[in-house]
Amino acid sequence: MRRILLAFLSFLAFALFAAGQAKHPFTFEDMMKLKRVGDPQVSPDGKWVIFSVVDVDLAANTKTPHIWIVPLNSQTQGPSTAAKDSQANPSSSLGMTSEREIIADQDADRPRWAPDGKRFAFLSTKDGGSQIWIANFDRGTGSVTGTYQLVSVATEAGGELWSPDGGNILFTSDVYPECDGAPAPEQECNAKKLKEAEQSKVKAQLFTHLLYRHWNAYKEGKRSHIFVVTAPPLSDLPDRVFRRPIDLTPGDYDAPVFSLGGQDDYAFSPDGKEICYASNHDKNPAASTNNDLWIVPVTGGQAKDITADNPASDSTPLYSPDGRYIAYRAQQRPGYESDRFRLMLYDRKTGEKTSLTDVSSFAETFDHWVGTFAFAPDSWRIYFVAEDQGESPLYWIDLGVPVTSWGPGDKDITTGKVQIHEVDQGFDDDIAITKDGRALLFTRMSLKAPTEIYQANDTCYEMNSKSDCWQSEQLTHFNDVILSQIAMSPLESFWFTGANGDRVEGFLVKPPNFDASKKYPVKFLIHGGPQGAWGDDWSYRWNPELFAANGYVVIMINFHGSTGYGQKFIDAINGDWGGAPFEDLMKGLDYAEQHYSFIDKNRECALGASYGGYMINWIEGHTDRFKCLVSHDGMFNAESAWGDTEELWFNDWEFKGTPYNNREMYRKWSPHEYAKNFKTPMLVVHGQRDYRLDVSQGFDLFTTLQMLGVPSEMLYFPDEGHWVLKPQNSKLWYETVNAWVDRWIGK
Repeated sequence: MRRILLAFLSFLAFALFAAGQAKHPFTFEDMMKLKRVGDPQVSPDGKWVIFSVVDVDLAANTKTPHIWIVPLNSQTQGPSTAAKDSQANPSSSLGMTSEREIIADQDADRPRWAPDGKRFAFLSTKDGGSQIWIANFDRGTGSVTGTYQLVSVATEAGGELWSPDGGNILFTSDVYPECDGAPAPEQECNAKKLKEAEQSKVKAQLFTHLLYRHWNAYKEGKRSHIFVVTAPPLSDLPDRVFRRPIDLTPGDYDAPVFSLGGQDDYAFSPDGKEICYASNHDKNPAASTNNDLWIVPVTGGQAKDITADNPASDSTPLYSPDGRYIAYRAQQRPGYESDRFRLMLYDRKTGEKTSLTDVSSFAETFDHWVGTFAFAPDSWRIYFVAEDQGESPLYWIDLGVPVTSWGPGDKDITTGKVQIHEVDQGFDDDIAITKDGRALLFTRMSLKAPTEIYQANDTCYEMNSKSDCWQSEQLTHFNDVILSQIAMSPLESFWFTGANGDRVEGFLVKPPNFDASKKYPVKFLIHGGPQGAWGDDWSYRWNPELFAANGYVVIMINFHGSTGYGQKFIDAINGDWGGAPFEDLMKGLDYAEQHYSFIDKNRECALGASYGGYMINWIEGHTDRFKCLVSHDGMFNAESAWGDTEELWFNDWEFKGTPYNNREMYRKWSPHEYAKNFKTPMLVVHGQRDYRLDVSQGFDLFTTLQMLGVPSEMLYFPDEGHWVLKPQNSKLWYETVNAWVDRWIGK
């Protein structure tokens, strides 16, 4: 009776609280208050999960990571600080959770456990640039008992990883390749050259090869290399003598290769004696996607290329716990960065390579890109995520287990040697596994909520068994309090017949306090890539809920070229940038207008970035159905964009050659060729440090619009690249974009 009474009182308290909190439309300030949760790392004893959480200070214009912890065993829970800055809340699902911040007196990012679980490494800029630090950890209380700096590298350190045997720590640093084998020790040579460059009155650079700049920064003659340093002994008072790292990847190559995030492109062998990493040694890496996997002893020496037989990309190596295999992702077509990512298995003893996701059987084929993946502790199972029609479900494969049956309607897909099983639906990523293999930790997001950490338990788990009974639950609740006060609408999917008679998926988001009897203006969002997709995921840069919040219906179409619908659908955009995708977009909007009576088709504005920006520029010259346009970092002149970009392989593939050997293709799909038709009001946005699509594309577009007398404005960011990332710049971006749309189609 007492338990029932307590439950009733708890429910009543929550009901009263909820009733007293009127939900409001999503605001930019709300979005900046949300905590940004990083990838989970499970302690060796399986009791704790550590991860980084980024706090945004809008006033200070900063993003600062800190390290948090959450227990996997309820008996070890301590007081929560997850909602310390939030409004008090009687509901356990709205803030009273077990997350705790364990390093608060300095910025701290990317925690990685030592094998003994008594320490973890992390990155911090406390004493200047990014360096590796060590935290001593009390496994009983889940608290940090002290921190100290491990290395002091003039060129900074990142991407740290503890070797499985506990003997070494790996890290990456951008260094001067000419310091390899220099008379002075390498670190001193790099420090000297860096200081000379900073103090020089002349800032000119001499380029001798392509890829002299990448994404948002100039290379300045440096290369990314992998270093290894001896791990310190466990001590409450460690010596403060910085250890001298060893460069394991010397030479005028990037090792590991450039990455915008995701799984590491390097890994330790289980015995800690070897590393495997991705590096491109082609003569012109600006025109090549030929990343190969290389192995080298941790003591240094000659590296061995183990995927030299594949002229396309091989990346993200990961050793099986038993040391028998290296799993990795591979593509087959050289020069094509959007070829299908297959999950491969390399046998270290025989050198044999096997694709685990490449063989079709029965009525289905696993035709999706493999994303993040991880081995089970017994080495006989691999978990991975893959995009599928607006989601990114979690799957697993049993290795070497004979397939006995397959039935119609089964979610499992047989590939001959293995069987792919779906664990759970959602937009998932960042997989970690407990040592006993019975629990998965992973991140999940949705259109209505940013990343949190989830746990999936296999209640039927048996080693080498195909049985599984997955039960998933949310483990962290950082943003529940804020989100509970915000009115958001769910993502709605619709399908229509697009180009080539293919089925194409679209999405719709209604504004808060939606009234079906009213007419609403439309923000028509076009995604980038072009090999990207809209789906049930979260974005801080292009957030559909935030676009809908001030009274708009948001419509998004996954046109030909979008990911998650099979490789044939992706390939359809190659050499057809303004063809099938444009047809899909127009037909998708037609369908929405015909089937949703609340859409005001006389008040529609189209917005896009990257390829989406290109499509906005294409739309400007090919239809006048929109009342306004927003083009962010879009290609305007395809010919000049080829010479301005850093990743030449992209344009070479998409336009089937270069402007000097296939000029007709570039001119056919170049928006600037149709400038005489421009008349729709347009806002142009571009960043100075955008080296994917140079800022000159934005200037050329704005100049053309102005000279033609088309109503236009340009928002220019001197300190941003392809993405607008700084908090106050992001605020200005949303304010300017929304004001432009309101001006032409608002109430």
